[in-house]
Amino acid sequence: MFAKLRLFLLLFLLLPLSAQAALEVRITQGVEGAVPLAIVPFGGEGGGELAAVIRANLERSGRFDGLDTSAMPQQPQAADQVDFARWQETDREYLVVGGIRPSGSGQVAVRFQLLDVASGRQLVGYSIPATPATLRRAAHMVSDLIYERLTGQRGAFDTQVAYISVTREGQQLRYALQVADADGHNPQVIFRSSEPVMSPAWSPDARRLAYVSFENGQSEIFIQNLATGERQRIAAHEGINSAPAFSPDGRQLALTLSRDGQPDIYVMNLADQSLTRLTNSRSIDTEPVWMPDGRSIVFTSDRAGRPQLYEVPARGGNAQRLTFEGTYNARAAVAADGRRLVMMHGSGRGYQIGLLDRDTRQVRVLSRGRNDESPSFAPNGSMIIYATTEGGRGILAAVSDDGRVHQQLVLAEGEVREPAWSPFLD
Repeated sequence: MFAKLRLFLLLFLLLPLSAQAALEVRITQGVEGAVPLAIVPFGGEGGGELAAVIRANLERSGRFDGLDTSAMPQQPQAADQVDFARWQETDREYLVVGGIRPSGSGQVAVRFQLLDVASGRQLVGYSIPATPATLRRAAHMVSDLIYERLTGQRGAFDTQVAYISVTREGQQLRYALQVADADGHNPQVIFRSSEPVMSPAWSPDARRLAYVSFENGQSEIFIQNLATGERQRIAAHEGINSAPAFSPDGRQLALTLSRDGQPDIYVMNLADQSLTRLTNSRSIDTEPVWMPDGRSIVFTSDRAGRPQLYEVPARGGNAQRLTFEGTYNARAAVAADGRRLVMMHGSGRGYQIGLLDRDTRQVRVLSRGRNDESPSFAPNGSMIIYATTEGGRGILAAVSDDGRVHQQLVLAEGEVREPAWSPFLD
């Protein structure tokens, strides 16, 4: 068996870990010439914190350069309060103003306006209903609307990331499947175990997670409802049960099973848990991922001697090889447009995140580490989150699809692995 499958547990057993904490996002490289804008502190209780979240979101994308409040010529809360002549003396191209107002029954309205400084024209403006407890999510929604208006691409700030963290309690390792906002805040433990947990995968409606757990002494696949916590064990065959992946319609699950010998790719109908076997070879076939149209599945196989990516029709048929550049290509993720794949790519200098353009068949290396793995696209395709190491411990990192923006997501203590970016939450 090739190393990715043979050592799938070793990654966890070698981690010296301790306490859990929220993920801290560090921008390590942004885009040169980022668009200058100003997010003025919003009016109302909590308005300053809300504006700070919006600014942090936009700066984290690497495409925007915010302005410190101390450098602002004024702090208006609506367009009719803006002295555009004073703002035109700054280098800011865009201005965001707004406020939080009570709307009755414990509700608030988050109102904002995006203004063009040169023309004084409003580009977008909305009022978003919220509660004091959901102001942070309202800030993510505002960030998405601003990002989309200025880039032409839907924002992905109002999304979540699932990941595996491991902590140590005395001599005992504790494994946790967690979900946090895309900016690393509001981490929630979905499932906790003293045995390894791995391979989280989102359902297309973002309401369920599939994952692998060893709580019963072997690998088993579970699906868990995030709202109710209800869990269902859907694969516990003898041998390997691994690498679950929901179909685009959420009705099927691709997975890897070795119940008939070598690991192969199967598709399960979730309504009755019936199985269809897609591959049948002497090689190791694993890590399936659906194409967005649901017609085919990309997977990793060593049938040519080394791990490479292949594609097989979802109803069965002959598999076609996709990757030829590099000695190792595995653990694929597919962008929503279906044209781009990211993967763990090896070419003799360790393992980085590589992006395959299906139109040109060219591979571009995006990351810089030597042990980068488990890539996952943001739902808008603009960023890829992945696992890597720094200072001997596991962290998460993210890179833009053009390789120009780099981030790190780091636990204050402990390690984190196997990220999975959620679909859009609406």
